[in-house]
Amino acid sequence: MNPSNITIFHPVVFVLLGIPGLEAYHTWLSVPLSLMYVTAVFGNSILIAVIITERNLHEPMYFFLSMLAITDILLSTTTVPKALAIFWLQAHSIAFDACVTQVFFVHTMFVGESAILLAMAFDRFVAICAPLRYTMVLTRRTVGRIALAIVIRSVCIIFPVIFLLKRLPFCRTNIVPHSYCEHIGVARLACADITVNIWYGFSVPIVMVIIDVVLIAVSYSLILRAVFRLPSQDARHKALSTCGSHLCVILMFYVPSFFTLLTHRFGRNIPRHVHILLANLYVVVPPMLNPIVYGVKTKQIREGIAHWLLDIKTQCCSSFLD
Repeated sequence: MNPSNITIFHPVVFVLLGIPGLEAYHTWLSVPLSLMYVTAVFGNSILIAVIITERNLHEPMYFFLSMLAITDILLSTTTVPKALAIFWLQAHSIAFDACVTQVFFVHTMFVGESAILLAMAFDRFVAICAPLRYTMVLTRRTVGRIALAIVIRSVCIIFPVIFLLKRLPFCRTNIVPHSYCEHIGVARLACADITVNIWYGFSVPIVMVIIDVVLIAVSYSLILRAVFRLPSQDARHKALSTCGSHLCVILMFYVPSFFTLLTHRFGRNIPRHVHILLANLYVVVPPMLNPIVYGVKTKQIREGIAHWLLDIKTQCCSSFLD
């Protein structure tokens, strides 16, 4: 095609196709997706409310857990409602600025959640390896600085993506074969060189996440070494039980994310609808399971929820009697 015949445009809207190849099953797929989304939002909201209202949960570990719950709600809420609108209402259009905003929040929440898991690993490291110094190391000021650093790091890593997308000229199509906007998927619609987008979009966030994984692995190797040096079996069991729920959450976050990344990079024979289906599950399944895992495996959370529900019941009964 003659370059002079190419029409350069900046799309006002993009068209999200949902899950190409599975259009006939959109309604059926929406049922489990909506149930998982409601469970994720409801479960994480209860977790946040319990941590805020129960004074015995005002500790660094539970503060980071509340940050994880907020991140999970934002991640799923950024993507799932639009996917459900496509499945139920055929609302395929999304404004360009809304698409870029969705890209920003999806990737920021991903990087942020990885950093929160690292902070939680550090918390467990100090609690088990240096229990007598725990309150001196993880003071409120230190925890606040860690939280601020997580937010600043996540935003600073992903913020350039906005400009990398806005600088691109589009001349091919405005149709995005996905249920939500993601950086490389939108960049591939451009009629310019997207090498910078590809390198930055993949390398910078992935390198940061890999650094987090390495530091988490180092933390837990030191934790395990300290645990197996404890004199009694009961002490070892108690120390390991405090880390069990965190390890489950780590596996639920990193295993699907690296699997999705590897299938995108090397799974060229895997149908596109499988990639997109996995991407949709990734933004809703871990957020749904995280509060369940902590509620089941953490005694303090279980007791906090029971006490919180009892308080609500008491207040409701008092209001009814009045």
